[in-house]
Order: sequence, then C-alpha cells, then structure tokens
Amino acid sequence: MNRSRVARLDALVLTSGIWFLAKFLRYAFPPLFPTLAVEYGVSNAELGVAFTALMLAYAAMQLPSGVLADRFGGWRVVTAGAVLAAISALAIAAPVVLGAPLPFPVLVAAMVVVGVGTGMHKTVAVPLLSRIYTRKTGRALGVLDTFGAFGGVVAPVAVVAATTGALAAVVDWPAVFLAAGLTVLALAGAFALRVPGRVGAAGDGDPDSGSSLAAYAGLFADRDVVAFVAVTVLFSFTYNGAVAFLPTYLVDAGEFSEATAGTLYAALFAVSVVQIATGGASDRVGRLPVVGGTLALAAIGLAVVVAYPTAPLLLVGAGVVAFGLGSHGFRPVRGAYLVELVPDDVAGGALGVVRTAIMGVGAVAPATVGVLAERFGFQVAFGALLGALVGALLALAAVVSLAE
Repeated sequence: MNRSRVARLDALVLTSGIWFLAKFLRYAFPPLFPTLAVEYGVSNAELGVAFTALMLAYAAMQLPSGVLADRFGGWRVVTAGAVLAAISALAIAAPVVLGAPLPFPVLVAAMVVVGVGTGMHKTVAVPLLSRIYTRKTGRALGVLDTFGAFGGVVAPVAVVAATTGALAAVVDWPAVFLAAGLTVLALAGAFALRVPGRVGAAGDGDPDSGSSLAAYAGLFADRDVVAFVAVTVLFSFTYNGAVAFLPTYLVDAGEFSEATAGTLYAALFAVSVVQIATGGASDRVGRLPVVGGTLALAAIGLAVVVAYPTAPLLLVGAGVVAFGLGSHGFRPVRGAYLVELVPDDVAGGALGVVRTAIMGVGAVAPATVGVLAERFGFQVAFGALLGALVGALLALAAVVSLAE
C-alpha cells in the first residue's frame, strides 16, 4: 500500500479508532458490576441506575452534537467529545495513582461524562466521513460500524482479564480505563491535526446553519425522509428487542442449553464484519437495493428463529446468523442513505434527530418484549419483533415508490 493511499485513509482510521474506544468505554461497565458491587457495597439496582444515567446522557447528546457540528464543524465536535471521554476515563482510573477508590457519587458522575463525550461522536462522524469519502461513503461507514461493534466485543474481555484473568495479579480494573483514556487522548490529538485538512473549508461549519429547530423539523415534511425514518425506526425496534432477549428466547422457546444459546448470541455479533462488504456494495449498486436485501435477509433469519425455535441447531443457528448478517449489513447503508437525503448544511442535526428517535424506540423495545413474554410467551414476543421488521420492509416499499 503506497503512502498516498495510507494518507487517504487517515481520517477513516482515526474516526473509527475513536468510535471503537467510545464503544469500549461504554460497554466496559456492565461486566464490572459484580466487582463494583463488592468494592462499593452497592446494589445491582444502584449500578443499573448509574449505567442508565450514562446511556441517557449518551442519547441526549445526539441532537446537540449534530447542531454544533453544523455550526462549528464536525471535526471540532468529534475532537471535543473524544477529549471529554478521555478525561472522564482518566478520572475513573484515578485509583491507579491515588491508591484508593473514588467515592461512588464521583464514579457515577464520571460515568455520565463518558456518556456525554461518547455521545458526541457517531451522529457527527457519519456526515463527516461522507464528505471526505464521497465515492466510497458506504464502505467508509461499514468500517466505522465494524470498529464500533468490536469495541463492544473487546471491552468485556479486557475487564474480565483485569478482574479475574491472568492480568488480575498485576493490574486492577482502573488500569483498563487508564489505557483507554490515554489512547483516546492520543487519537483525539492526531484527529485534530490530520482531519481538518481533509474536509477543508466546507468542514468548518456555518454559524448561521440550523439557527432554530425549525430548520431540522422542516426536513420531516419531506415524504422521502419520513418514509425512510420509519424504515430505520422499525428496524431498530426489532434489533434492540432481539438483542436484549435472544439468549433467553433460545433457552426458553428453543430449549437450548445456556452455553449453546451464548454461542449463538456471540455469532450474532461476530458476523458484524459484513458491514464493510454491504457498505461497499451500496457504493457500487445503490443504497436502496442493498437496504432491501439486508432487511429481507434479516426478516428471513428471524422468521426461521420464530417459526422453528426447537428445530435442529444447524437450522436455528442459520436463522440467527442470517438475522445478524442482515441486521449488521443494513446499518452502514442506512447512514449513507440518510446523509444523501438531507442537505449538507443541516446533516448533523438531522441525523441527531433520527438517532434520538432510534434510541428512544430502541429503549422501549426490550421492555415491550419483556411484557409480551410474561403474558403470552417468548415466541409471541419475538413474533411481534418480526412484525415490526416486516413493517420496515413495507415502509421501504414506500421509499422505493417515492424515489421512482
């Protein structure tokens, strides 16, 4: 690979690296809960509230970060968010230096700041990369999403290694945050040095852009935008509900062992590398054909899991993998298509609105599945998720019709 090609990839590697660590920092907390419960003498309920506060802070930053990016430039917002996340991670790592744990309220406050800092990235990164990699937006977003997915995979491994694994005799869990914080800080510095020159004056933002929420709300008078937002919101309902309860569903409705269910659950995430392929394919053949293909594959896979939960492992496993391939494959193409639908000068805020809606619906999905499962059983609950995914396909048909 020659130097010019490496130089062209700098923005993608730095943006994706920050996203990897943003996901890493957020998902390092759940596997720490047993350790934190013992160290601080707090309940699971208190730890759950703390993590909910982090995720709410993350969700709350989607629209503000998009608006700020439209006004002051996406690279500035990404850099600020990364620095904020790094500072909060280093604060959590303070016991490495102090030799004593932080007070629990201070730890919770630092967790919330992690949510704020990491919440400033994805909404801004999508239009930023689409501006830099105009001809290969889909592939670039596929790389971004794949890095993020593996950040969520690596986090629990690192935490387990530092708490119960071979590293536990050498380091304690705050060292995980020390390493992550220093790495994020280094990436933020490199990003601030390299990326502004890649976006040029167009990436500096417009202080007059999106001066009121009306500028963003007006976009939703466009039927194309509304129809595609319906597609992505319905998909997100299905995906979040399935991810929350798939292992339980496989044990309850499928009568698989917990070990087998866990293996199939891991496979659901392992296939996330497909995002690079589907993103690249959408650059070549168009966004909507790939969106339709990935959603259809996800629906077929989920239909198999819902209709035949007690079928042989090979068939159920194929259904889970198909659902994973379709779901992960859809995500980068969704982002690429959305940035094409909205004007460049309000892209950040528009994506902020959409991502806020996605997260709101995603937060409701697990609760909905839980209630339906309690009353009617898990097969009915997952049938409802399949219905939402079919609804996404119907909404996509409307998108295609409007585009013709």
